[in-house]
Amino acid sequence: MLDPLTATAARVDDPHAPVVTTPVAADAEAVTMAAAHLSREFQSLGHLPLEVHIAALRHLLAVLLLRLAHLTVPVGSPAPEPDETYLRFRNAVERHFTATRRVEDYAHMLGYSGRTLARATLAGAGLSAKEFIDRRVVLEAKRLLAHGDKTAAQISDRLGFVTPSQFSKYFTQRTGRSPIDFRNGVRGRAEGPGPSAAPGQR
Repeated sequence: MLDPLTATAARVDDPHAPVVTTPVAADAEAVTMAAAHLSREFQSLGHLPLEVHIAALRHLLAVLLLRLAHLTVPVGSPAPEPDETYLRFRNAVERHFTATRRVEDYAHMLGYSGRTLARATLAGAGLSAKEFIDRRVVLEAKRLLAHGDKTAAQISDRLGFVTPSQFSKYFTQRTGRSPIDFRNGVRGRAEGPGPSAAPGQR
Protein backbone atom coordinates (compact mmCIF):
# COMPACT_ATOMS: atom_id res chain seq x y z
CA MET A 1 0.00 0.00 0.00
CA LEU A 2 2.88 2.42 0.70
CA ASP A 3 5.23 4.03 -1.77
CA PRO A 4 8.94 3.36 -1.04
CA LEU A 5 9.70 6.85 0.31
CA THR A 6 6.80 6.73 2.77
CA ALA A 7 7.71 3.18 3.84
CA THR A 8 11.25 4.36 4.60
CA ALA A 9 10.11 7.48 6.48
CA ALA A 10 7.59 5.43 8.48
CA ARG A 11 10.27 2.82 9.30
CA VAL A 12 7.91 -0.03 8.48
CA ASP A 13 10.79 -2.39 7.67
CA ASP A 14 12.81 -1.62 10.79
CA PRO A 15 13.06 -4.96 12.63
CA HIS A 16 14.26 -3.12 15.74
CA ALA A 17 11.39 -0.64 15.98
CA PRO A 18 9.76 -0.47 19.43
CA VAL A 19 7.11 -3.11 19.97
CA VAL A 20 4.90 -0.79 22.02
CA THR A 21 4.77 3.00 22.03
CA THR A 22 2.60 5.32 24.10
CA PRO A 23 1.90 8.74 22.57
CA VAL A 24 1.89 11.84 24.71
CA ALA A 25 -1.35 13.83 24.73
CA ALA A 26 -0.75 15.93 21.61
CA ASP A 27 0.41 12.93 19.62
CA ALA A 28 -2.40 10.75 20.92
CA GLU A 29 -5.04 13.12 19.58
CA ALA A 30 -3.42 13.23 16.13
CA VAL A 31 -2.99 9.45 16.02
CA THR A 32 -6.60 8.89 17.09
CA MET A 33 -7.89 11.25 14.40
CA ALA A 34 -5.73 9.60 11.72
CA ALA A 35 -6.90 6.13 12.74
CA ALA A 36 -10.55 7.22 12.81
CA HIS A 37 -10.30 8.80 9.36
CA LEU A 38 -8.66 5.67 7.96
CA SER A 39 -11.32 3.46 9.55
CA ARG A 40 -14.14 5.59 8.17
CA GLU A 41 -12.71 5.51 4.67
CA PHE A 42 -12.19 1.75 4.91
CA GLN A 43 -15.87 1.29 5.83
CA SER A 44 -16.98 3.51 2.94
CA LEU A 45 -16.25 1.13 0.10
CA GLY A 46 -18.55 1.97 -2.80
CA HIS A 47 -18.92 5.67 -2.01
CA LEU A 48 -16.06 6.55 -4.35
CA PRO A 49 -14.70 4.96 -7.52
CA LEU A 50 -12.58 1.98 -6.47
CA GLU A 51 -9.27 3.45 -7.63
CA VAL A 52 -10.00 6.69 -5.74
CA HIS A 53 -11.01 4.72 -2.62
CA ILE A 54 -7.73 2.76 -2.75
CA ALA A 55 -5.69 5.93 -3.24
CA ALA A 56 -7.42 7.55 -0.26
CA LEU A 57 -6.71 4.50 1.90
CA ARG A 58 -3.07 4.55 0.86
CA HIS A 59 -2.66 8.21 1.80
CA LEU A 60 -4.53 7.88 5.09
CA LEU A 61 -2.51 4.81 6.04
CA ALA A 62 0.65 6.76 5.27
CA VAL A 63 -0.44 9.57 7.60
CA LEU A 64 -1.15 7.15 10.44
CA LEU A 65 2.13 5.26 10.08
CA LEU A 66 4.17 8.43 9.79
CA ARG A 67 2.52 9.75 12.95
CA LEU A 68 3.29 6.53 14.81
CA ALA A 69 6.89 6.45 13.59
CA HIS A 70 7.62 9.98 14.77
CA LEU A 71 5.98 10.30 18.16
CA THR A 72 7.50 12.98 20.34
CA VAL A 73 9.16 12.13 23.63
CA PRO A 74 7.56 13.73 26.71
CA VAL A 75 9.52 16.72 28.01
CA GLY A 76 11.91 15.62 30.74
CA SER A 77 11.53 11.95 29.80
CA PRO A 78 14.31 11.08 27.36
CA ALA A 79 14.08 7.60 25.92
CA PRO A 80 16.39 5.33 27.90
CA GLU A 81 19.24 3.71 26.04
CA PRO A 82 18.75 -0.07 25.77
CA ASP A 83 21.41 -2.00 27.66
CA GLU A 84 24.06 -4.06 25.93
CA THR A 85 22.47 -7.41 26.80
CA TYR A 86 19.23 -6.51 25.05
CA LEU A 87 21.04 -5.05 22.03
CA ARG A 88 23.15 -8.18 21.62
CA PHE A 89 20.07 -10.40 21.93
CA ARG A 90 18.13 -8.26 19.45
CA ASN A 91 20.93 -8.46 16.90
CA ALA A 92 21.36 -12.19 17.42
CA VAL A 93 17.65 -12.78 16.83
CA GLU A 94 17.84 -10.77 13.62
CA ARG A 95 20.69 -12.95 12.38
CA HIS A 96 19.45 -16.34 13.55
CA PHE A 97 15.64 -16.33 13.87
CA THR A 98 15.32 -18.65 10.87
CA ALA A 99 17.65 -21.15 12.57
CA THR A 100 16.28 -21.25 16.12
CA ARG A 101 13.32 -19.98 18.12
CA ARG A 102 14.64 -21.21 21.49
CA VAL A 103 15.62 -18.68 24.13
CA GLU A 104 18.09 -21.23 25.51
CA ASP A 105 19.99 -21.28 22.23
CA TYR A 106 20.39 -17.50 22.23
CA ALA A 107 21.45 -17.53 25.87
CA HIS A 108 24.14 -20.11 25.11
CA MET A 109 25.19 -18.24 21.96
CA LEU A 110 25.63 -14.97 23.85
CA GLY A 111 26.97 -16.34 27.12
CA TYR A 112 24.01 -15.30 29.28
CA SER A 113 21.50 -17.20 31.34
CA GLY A 114 17.95 -17.44 30.04
CA ARG A 115 16.81 -15.41 33.05
CA THR A 116 19.25 -12.60 32.20
CA LEU A 117 17.93 -12.45 28.64
CA ALA A 118 14.37 -12.46 29.93
CA ARG A 119 15.03 -9.48 32.23
CA ALA A 120 16.91 -7.53 29.56
CA THR A 121 14.25 -8.09 26.90
CA LEU A 122 11.42 -7.16 29.25
CA ALA A 123 13.22 -3.93 30.11
CA GLY A 124 14.25 -3.15 26.53
CA ALA A 125 11.18 -4.22 24.56
CA GLY A 126 8.40 -4.68 27.09
CA LEU A 127 7.88 -8.37 26.42
CA SER A 128 9.44 -11.75 27.12
CA ALA A 129 12.44 -13.04 25.20
CA LYS A 130 10.35 -15.86 23.70
CA GLU A 131 7.65 -13.44 22.60
CA PHE A 132 10.33 -11.21 21.05
CA ILE A 133 11.62 -14.13 18.97
CA ASP A 134 8.13 -15.26 18.01
CA ARG A 135 7.11 -11.78 16.88
CA ARG A 136 10.16 -11.58 14.63
CA VAL A 137 9.36 -14.95 13.06
CA VAL A 138 5.69 -14.04 12.57
CA LEU A 139 6.63 -10.66 11.07
CA GLU A 140 8.84 -12.38 8.49
CA ALA A 141 6.15 -14.96 7.77
CA LYS A 142 3.59 -12.20 7.20
CA ARG A 143 5.92 -10.34 4.86
CA LEU A 144 6.59 -13.44 2.80
CA LEU A 145 2.90 -14.37 2.68
CA ALA A 146 1.76 -10.85 1.81
CA HIS A 147 4.39 -9.81 -0.69
CA GLY A 148 5.94 -12.98 -2.11
CA ASP A 149 4.89 -15.90 -4.25
CA LYS A 150 6.39 -18.70 -2.18
CA THR A 151 4.00 -21.39 -1.00
CA ALA A 152 3.32 -21.88 2.69
CA ALA A 153 5.50 -25.01 2.53
CA GLN A 154 8.40 -23.04 1.05
CA ILE A 155 8.01 -20.31 3.67
CA SER A 156 7.93 -22.98 6.37
CA ASP A 157 11.26 -24.33 5.14
CA ARG A 158 12.78 -20.84 4.84
CA LEU A 159 11.85 -20.04 8.44
CA GLY A 160 13.34 -23.26 9.78
CA PHE A 161 10.25 -25.29 10.59
CA VAL A 162 10.47 -29.06 10.41
CA THR A 163 7.18 -29.47 8.54
CA PRO A 164 4.59 -27.17 6.92
CA SER A 165 2.02 -28.35 9.45
CA GLN A 166 4.27 -27.22 12.31
CA PHE A 167 4.59 -23.79 10.69
CA SER A 168 0.84 -23.58 10.09
CA LYS A 169 0.07 -24.43 13.74
CA TYR A 170 2.68 -21.94 15.00
CA PHE A 171 1.40 -19.13 12.78
CA THR A 172 -2.27 -19.82 13.56
CA GLN A 173 -1.68 -19.88 17.33
CA ARG A 174 -0.02 -16.46 17.20
CA THR A 175 -2.21 -14.67 14.67
CA GLY A 176 -5.58 -16.40 14.88
CA ARG A 177 -5.46 -17.19 11.14
CA SER A 178 -3.87 -19.89 9.05
CA PRO A 179 -1.09 -18.80 6.66
CA ILE A 180 -3.37 -19.22 3.65
CA ASP A 181 -6.24 -17.31 5.30
CA PHE A 182 -3.82 -14.51 6.13
CA ARG A 183 -2.52 -14.34 2.55
CA ASN A 184 -6.03 -14.37 1.11
CA GLY A 185 -7.13 -11.63 3.50
CA VAL A 186 -4.18 -9.38 2.76
CA ARG A 187 -4.60 -9.80 -0.96
CA GLY A 188 -8.36 -9.38 -0.88
CA ARG A 189 -9.16 -12.89 -1.97
CA ALA A 190 -11.91 -15.24 -0.94
CA GLU A 191 -11.06 -18.51 0.76
CA GLY A 192 -10.22 -19.98 -2.62
CA PRO A 193 -10.65 -19.32 -6.33
CA GLY A 194 -14.27 -19.48 -7.34
CA PRO A 195 -15.71 -20.90 -10.54
CA SER A 196 -14.98 -17.68 -12.42
CA ALA A 197 -11.28 -17.57 -11.49
CA ALA A 198 -9.00 -17.08 -14.46
CA PRO A 199 -6.82 -20.01 -15.55
CA GLY A 200 -3.72 -20.22 -13.41
CA GLN A 201 -5.10 -17.81 -10.78
CA ARG A 202 -4.22 -18.76 -7.19
